[in-house]
Amino acid sequence: MSDDHSPGDGRNRYSDSGGPEQRHAETHDVAREAMTNPTGPEPVDESFAEDLAQQTPDSIRQEQIDSVVPGSDDKSVREGLPELDNSQLSRLSILETGTPLEQGAVYYDLSDRARGAFKAIGGQDADAQSRIIAKRDTDYELWNEIAGRDGNPSIERPV
Repeated sequence: MSDDHSPGDGRNRYSDSGGPEQRHAETHDVAREAMTNPTGPEPVDESFAEDLAQQTPDSIRQEQIDSVVPGSDDKSVREGLPELDNSQLSRLSILETGTPLEQGAVYYDLSDRARGAFKAIGGQDADAQSRIIAKRDTDYELWNEIAGRDGNPSIERPV
C-alpha cells in the first residue's frame, strides 16, 4: 500500500466511519443543527383573526344600534332626570347591559352623573348598574343639557 493519499487513489472517502453523513455527525452537533434550522413558515393561528373580526368598530356600532332602550321606558332615568320631559327622554338611547362600548368614543352614565362624560377603552361593556348614552347618538342640545359642555372628557380607566 502506498503513502499517497491524493484524490487519485482508489479508496472510498470515510468508508471506515460510515460515510459522509456519519463523518458530519462526528464533527457537528446534528441535533442542535436540526432544531435551529428553519422549517418553513409558522402555521397561522386563525383564532386571533376571528377574535379581532368579531370586535370591529362597525360591528360594535351595529350592536349598539340594535341594543338600545329609549330613555322614556326606563323608570330610573325618568326619576334621575326630572328636568326632562317625555319627548326629550324618548330621544335618549340607553345602551342595554352587555353592549360593548367603542374604544375612544364619548359616553355618559346617567346613573353616575358626577363622573361626567368619559371616553371608553377597548373591551369595555355597559354593565347592569349603568345607564350609558353615546354622545354621537344624542343630539347636541340634549347632550349639553344633560352632560354639560365638557370640552375634554377623561379616558375611562378600569378600577
